[in-house]
Amino acid sequence: MFNKSTSPSPINNSRRLPNQRWYIYPQKPDLAQELANKFNLSPIISQLLINRGIESAEPAQIFLEPESLNLPSPLVDFPDLALSLELLQTAIASQTKIAICGDYDADGMTSTALLLRSLRWLGAQVDYAIPSRMHDGYGINKRIVEEFHKEGVELILTVDNGISAYEPVARARELGIKVIITDHHDVPQKLPPANAILNPKLIREDSPYRGVAGVGVAYILAVSLAQQLGQANSGILKPMLELFTLGTIADLAPLTGVNRRWVKRGLQQLPKSKLAGIQALIQMAGVGVGEIAKGNTEKERQGENHKYSNSIPNAQSPMPTAQSQSKNPKSLKPEDIGFRLGPRINAIGRISDPQIIIELLTTDDMGIALERAMQCEGVNARRQEMCQQIEQEAIAIVEENFLLSLKDDRVLVVINNGWHHGVIGIVASRLVERYGVPVFIGTYEENGDIRGSARSIPEFNVFEALEFCHDLLGKYGGHRAAGGFSIPADNLAEVRDSRESLLRTRLSEFANQCLELQHLKPLIKIDALANLNQIDRVLYQQLNTLEPCGIENPDPVFWTPNVRVVEQATIGKNHIKMTLAQTIDNVRYTIKAIAWRWKEYCPIPAYIDIAYKLRENTFNGETNIELEIVGARQPNQAPKALLSLISTSNKRGITFTHQNRQYTCGIYKNGSTQELRIKNSEAKVLAIPQSGNIGLLGTSRQDAKEVDISQPPYDSIVQTAIQALNSSEHI
Repeated sequence: MFNKSTSPSPINNSRRLPNQRWYIYPQKPDLAQELANKFNLSPIISQLLINRGIESAEPAQIFLEPESLNLPSPLVDFPDLALSLELLQTAIASQTKIAICGDYDADGMTSTALLLRSLRWLGAQVDYAIPSRMHDGYGINKRIVEEFHKEGVELILTVDNGISAYEPVARARELGIKVIITDHHDVPQKLPPANAILNPKLIREDSPYRGVAGVGVAYILAVSLAQQLGQANSGILKPMLELFTLGTIADLAPLTGVNRRWVKRGLQQLPKSKLAGIQALIQMAGVGVGEIAKGNTEKERQGENHKYSNSIPNAQSPMPTAQSQSKNPKSLKPEDIGFRLGPRINAIGRISDPQIIIELLTTDDMGIALERAMQCEGVNARRQEMCQQIEQEAIAIVEENFLLSLKDDRVLVVINNGWHHGVIGIVASRLVERYGVPVFIGTYEENGDIRGSARSIPEFNVFEALEFCHDLLGKYGGHRAAGGFSIPADNLAEVRDSRESLLRTRLSEFANQCLELQHLKPLIKIDALANLNQIDRVLYQQLNTLEPCGIENPDPVFWTPNVRVVEQATIGKNHIKMTLAQTIDNVRYTIKAIAWRWKEYCPIPAYIDIAYKLRENTFNGETNIELEIVGARQPNQAPKALLSLISTSNKRGITFTHQNRQYTCGIYKNGSTQELRIKNSEAKVLAIPQSGNIGLLGTSRQDAKEVDISQPPYDSIVQTAIQALNSSEHI
């Protein structure tokens, strides 16, 4: 259905908008201009580099031209790589049986496929096993080790797991099996007794290989082995680069350092891949020329989430030549993998058999590849339906039981029966997006225990929270942003609708130690202000210098104040399509925009500040730049109200309360001008001049720091002070 309306009347301006925090990066115009001059960039592009921590010529050069990155030999940075190569060479020469133990996520499955392809190409006798998500859980275990032993395996190679598997590895060594661990997860205090361990967390912190995912470690091992055996020019490297690119982006590895260099190549290579499985995936996912990459259809917005050269050391081989294709684009973008290909791979690992993906990515038969890709399509559709149903049920539980207490609890714990634990992590991410608090979500296992996933906000460390509750948990693990856990059912009483659960109480205690009320809103990081007259094809093409964008190099986010919503319409089930306008120097500029999953905010108020990403959309042969709205707020009236108040008032000593704290405020002279001063109970003063958004905060002007009064928490304090002064009778 398509419901259309013109801009709402002003009476709708009080309608609720997303409850967000906006952080606008400090602008450094002088440095931006300096970098712009050096690299022939627009200052807005160099400001984006500054926001990403790049403030000098050398790192800017490497970022803009990843091929200029000087790569050390991985044999130097990975201490156990030489031994790993020796063990594999010996096994290949003697036809010793090798077994790969992978993982059921996209990183683990692409890693497994990459090593299977490369080792078979190099003549190894090799097979694989992937633990069952339902019955085994994550990582290699004793059962798998003993099955490998029965099958005559003499060398085990773990991928994307194993660094914490002390007992299974010890059992393998007892049985006389050699073990090479390739993993990228955090290193435990006690390392497993493997023959060799390859993990970027064990190498120097400034290594360009430090940020590789599990598939990156597998890629380094496979390419190094091919080089050592003299097979680096045999056609083996391109398929490995493609699998590396798929796994790296799908696993949300940082697109910096060597990942940026290799992923950039892989994205250019993927559309003309010779791998039947990748061709089939691209075909089934509908990735083609001119589509808006992120979320071309409503179904894709139900995806997850809510980015070699011919030899590794210092090789400077030319980039692959981009060729026009009738169906596929010249180069994919990370969004094509993150929102199209990756979810189809991950869906299999979440609720189906990982063998489907291994066959998809290792077969050379296009018929088999299309069959497996169709299976991925069906499983992903089922995964989408499951996520939607579980999300709706979880929201109902929250709205009925916990919504009013969120400010006190500062964390959500939602447990229910009948949910599939393979997808609850996705639902947890959506609940974080909706409510702005850390989310712990779980479901019952057949044995009555509870298995769960956690997702977080920047100020809350999931792993530390799980450690805080360790006596209530069975197994648990993770990192700052996400984690997994199990709970003996006896530790949770009446978990569906009771607020007396011990786990909920403990997590709330931890959350209240590290979270302020201002943290309980989703954070939108904004790069720079852009008016609508600045948004054109030239700016969009300049943004390509930042590609590939992803983790640690996010898509640029701009904001524009006080735009008018000319038209808006709900499309599909959950989205809003808009026409926006801004008048500059008596010229009216308009642009189309889409807000994914924002139907609950319809109708949007007539005037709003917007935060957005730029997207290219092709429809009926015409390509236009559009906005993907990620944030909206009421226009900030504080500067105008402040200017009017300062010029007409001399009120002083007015007291007011904000978030249960008392302040005094007044209008005071500062030289020839006046300013608003707000003082708290600790004698800190926020002094705000007549113009601009920058105030001074401190106990004296000498030690004061500059703060942006349009940012939390200062924006709301200033608004409250203005209201207090306007309503005061005191002079």
